[in-house]
Amino acid sequence: MFLNFFLQKKKPLPEYLATIQKELKKKNKTASPIVQLAAHEERVVTEIRNRTSGLNKNNVTRTQAYLDFYLRFPEIHWAFLGHMVSRNGGWNMTDLKGGLVSRLLGKKEALAFFTFLERANWLIFQDAYPQFLLYEESRNRGKNLFHLLPHFHVSTFMETIWNFFWEKKDLYTLTVGLIINEQTYLETRVLQNSAFQEKVIHTLQFQLHDLLSMNHILFPYVENGTVRFVGQTLRHFESLETRIVFGKRIYALLFENAERLKRIKQWATATPHTGSRKDYWPHLFNDIEELTPEIQLIPRIWSCQLAPGAAKIYSPRLESAWQNQQHPPAETGDWFHDWKIIDALIPLEEKVEGDIKYDYCKTLERIELAALAKKAVLFRNPDDDPRDDVRIITRHLS
Repeated sequence: MFLNFFLQKKKPLPEYLATIQKELKKKNKTASPIVQLAAHEERVVTEIRNRTSGLNKNNVTRTQAYLDFYLRFPEIHWAFLGHMVSRNGGWNMTDLKGGLVSRLLGKKEALAFFTFLERANWLIFQDAYPQFLLYEESRNRGKNLFHLLPHFHVSTFMETIWNFFWEKKDLYTLTVGLIINEQTYLETRVLQNSAFQEKVIHTLQFQLHDLLSMNHILFPYVENGTVRFVGQTLRHFESLETRIVFGKRIYALLFENAERLKRIKQWATATPHTGSRKDYWPHLFNDIEELTPEIQLIPRIWSCQLAPGAAKIYSPRLESAWQNQQHPPAETGDWFHDWKIIDALIPLEEKVEGDIKYDYCKTLERIELAALAKKAVLFRNPDDDPRDDVRIITRHLS
């Protein structure tokens, strides 16, 4: 699973990672036992389960829960990173019913994509949030309670990482450990799930998703009265290693500049997450549909500005786009089987660039053109190779 990490020539591990490596080697041989709980520990576990379940209703409730926790415990960087990424997840969900992406998808495809995004969002929260609440309880009691993590089916890898953080207060290692954990946690439960492979990952629409560079992560903030943002674009989403490195990059981008982080935090706390892209760009998006069905679709966007007199792009609120979902229980099982994943904890040496506005604006333009190009696809011979759909749209975009 982590072959590329292992094959790269590495420098000797820093001493602090060698300590973690030693513990992971032990756990490779013997998993953490699930011991009988004392009465007060049972109460803690039950309360955390109930609080997590109550907040895991939909993307909006999860996103707000991450932010609320970060405001209480700003040393847990992943909580704010998770909040900002979850905002982007919500925007991707509502795009499926919005005024651009929905023109490229049928109802079945849109539902499959939403189910894919929602399941991943739900799974990450039900795995990560109990860890946060257990940290909060540990802080309140002044006592390490991470031996309770197995009762939430949290990987033994994270027990090692939390114990290390409790002693050393190493913010970076905890954050990257959580990035590694959540992405590997999703790998077999979502990315390698046969149903999602068939209905989402191997579909034409998923190929178009990569073609159109639609996997943008945006971090908005206000500067001189104008909403700006930094971000990154994820390509090859199906690659675990790529997602882990991407997570480390956006973490660096979010936290490396203290003044910008302050502005992003100010924007996030002042702007409730609704799922609509109107949250950050009301000049371009509206959560009310302005474009009537009889109006012919023509390009409206140029350099992230609307053409004179053009209707704003429909970007609904999450509550208007999708109902709350009932999820089956999370699949059990620990992903951690190889201590060599320690290499993924090594800090990035590259400088992360976050200038994404041009690419994002071009993506919006390309989606509109793709929607227009789809008219040509609709009239193709049904006996033609479905891959011709991609070629037709690509020609229109070139």
